[in-house]
Amino acid sequence: MKTDPKSNQRSERDISEHAAKLKTYRLNESEYELISKLLARPPRGIEWALFSALWSEHCSYKSSKVHLKKLFNKSARVVESFGENAGVVDLGEGERVAFKIESHNHPSYIEPYQGAATGVGGILRDIFTMGARPIALADYLCFGEPTASRMTQLVNGVVRGIGGYGNCVGVPTITGQTEFHESYNGNILVNAMAVGLFRPGDKIFLSKAKGPGNWVVYVGAKTGRDGVHGASMASESFEADSAAKRPTVQIGDPFYEKLLIESCLEVMKEDLVVAIQDMGAAGLTSSSFEMASKGGVGLSIHLDKVPLRDSSMTPEDILLSESQERMLLVCEPRKFDRIAAIFHRWGLDAVTIGEVTEKKTVELHWRGEVLTEIDPDLLVENAPQYQRPWQPLLPQNRVNERSEIGLKETDWTTFLKETLTDVRGTSREWVYRQYDSRVGASTARDCRDSVGIVRLKDSERGLGVVLGCRPHVMRFDARVGGVDSIAYPALELALKGFDTLAVTDCLNFGNPERENVMSDFVASLEGMNSICAGLAAPIISGNVSFYNETMGKNITPTPSTGLVGLRADVKNLPQSTFERSGQEVYLLRLPGLVVGGVAQEMRQKKITGLGIADADAICAFVRMALKLSEVQGVEATRAVGKFGLAYAFARMATDGFGARLDFEALKLARGGEIDGAALFEEHLYEAIFAVDSARARALDEAFAAVMKTWHASGVKPTLTRVGRTVAGRLEIGSLIETDTASLIENYHQGWGRGFADLH
Repeated sequence: MKTDPKSNQRSERDISEHAAKLKTYRLNESEYELISKLLARPPRGIEWALFSALWSEHCSYKSSKVHLKKLFNKSARVVESFGENAGVVDLGEGERVAFKIESHNHPSYIEPYQGAATGVGGILRDIFTMGARPIALADYLCFGEPTASRMTQLVNGVVRGIGGYGNCVGVPTITGQTEFHESYNGNILVNAMAVGLFRPGDKIFLSKAKGPGNWVVYVGAKTGRDGVHGASMASESFEADSAAKRPTVQIGDPFYEKLLIESCLEVMKEDLVVAIQDMGAAGLTSSSFEMASKGGVGLSIHLDKVPLRDSSMTPEDILLSESQERMLLVCEPRKFDRIAAIFHRWGLDAVTIGEVTEKKTVELHWRGEVLTEIDPDLLVENAPQYQRPWQPLLPQNRVNERSEIGLKETDWTTFLKETLTDVRGTSREWVYRQYDSRVGASTARDCRDSVGIVRLKDSERGLGVVLGCRPHVMRFDARVGGVDSIAYPALELALKGFDTLAVTDCLNFGNPERENVMSDFVASLEGMNSICAGLAAPIISGNVSFYNETMGKNITPTPSTGLVGLRADVKNLPQSTFERSGQEVYLLRLPGLVVGGVAQEMRQKKITGLGIADADAICAFVRMALKLSEVQGVEATRAVGKFGLAYAFARMATDGFGARLDFEALKLARGGEIDGAALFEEHLYEAIFAVDSARARALDEAFAAVMKTWHASGVKPTLTRVGRTVAGRLEIGSLIETDTASLIENYHQGWGRGFADLH
């Protein structure tokens, strides 16, 4: 039998075209086969783009969903959790808050100003689309070494982008965290968190489309080409051509966002909206298909009615554009005129582009042609869920003796000053002074503290917001790092008198197709879960950001978290620095795990540690810290963190008042083990209290009362009086002796040494 050469050529061409299409739409062969099975035919035309967007890692969580289902996510306070734009918790007294953290890592590396700015804009829309007025922003940033390629440009662009958007839209940035490590040289992290308030009587709005015959309305700014294929871009690793991806980065306009906030909240207040969804990742595609799928209804959408900035845009461009400041809502036809009048008054478009249908299919029309008619569940609910290979992790980087952890310095005072000038330990003032932390007149504590605090105007209570995840602890042990990403910020909240209510997380990891990455991912989730359950603080919203990898090099696994807490008022908040002489200084300590930490990395050593992190004991310790912080007479508190005890005391001395610390008392507090190296080890967990000397006995009595009910197995915390505050000096036995002025000078000089052009 003869073979037709032309047939062979055609077959090879078909294969080549098929492979090219898979590459363009970032689908693999098995996914193509699954799509064909679901449709009972190969995908056609626009369907390629739809599946590419909604089955991307960024939208479908196909590598993480099997593990996310195990998260602790419920409590009596939770009103809305995963599945909606943001999580919502009930604060009582008619008040509720919506909050969420999300990543904008890839866009920010490609185009730092716009990438960071649109990250802020996107997370704000997740909040006010629920009906909550945004009241606070926070940002979690990880950069590479100051000497790395483009790093000054990246730091400058990201920080200015966050400030430029948040300041103009009128929402205060009240807290943040900025980390530096070489693993982020080629892939920075930009995570933005927003918090919104429902005042008494405000209604929560959801994204479930309903009511056949209701109209589908496009509102906000016009659609352009920016961000096309952005969701797919965020679902792959960087190679050498990352700059070529610049067209996939969105462009934001904070003034439009402000108009959109006010117009959306106004139509919600008048109860004109049936359902509403932000056009975020994957733009109109995700908003329309997700609204239909959640509501169990269909939609008929006319793409040629979408307001455009560029009349040459194709249906695929329109569907995948991630242009900013846009919403899709559903309303009753009789209410449309009022909706249009409100949006037009604010200078925004409000256009009917379709309607809700009873038949559960999404029909996409273009100039009289039906491009596709497809069940939305095929795209939203049927993405593959991968069981990526992973291995349970044994405890990592442990040593047998404490002496194996410690540093060997000859001058501990000099080393302390080195930690203050090192980019990992120096002041972040240059960063946060770009942000307006006080707009809105409700900020009680801003970026100068690790815990941002907002006063709730109706109840006068305090809402605390703090970010977590110390990447160096993740580099030590992924499970311990997961524990710490919840435990450390919860401790920070407790030390200011806040009871942790709930958590949002942004899980930043490398390539999930690598077993070691998935092993770290699973281990960190296990650690997070153990603490969340113990604190009854559910994870109720968040984001997974995989493929944070450049040229085969993955970032440090970084599960950043945002925690919210509540306290009765904002009066008598403990400070974070010593404020006067004569205060009694206490060290509250939980024996358990000690690591060499950032000090080891400063000396180019791998982080090692000794001991275990007992989740039950840690949760009990956090609750103890909350009780002690509420004792009358407690004037300042601080969690001991990176660089250990000496650095924590130095930070408390940055307002000019230091302390004279008794070496024998510190020995007693640390179980008899103390030397210069021990002052820079990191004990998980410790806290410093500064107490009015006349009220010190009350703290001792409160501690004794808590200890009577202590049930954590085999671990007992200690509270030890270790010294007294003095003006102008910090003395730790004879090991560290310095004036506070030099500490302050070093702390504020370090940024300029690392980033001379940004000082």
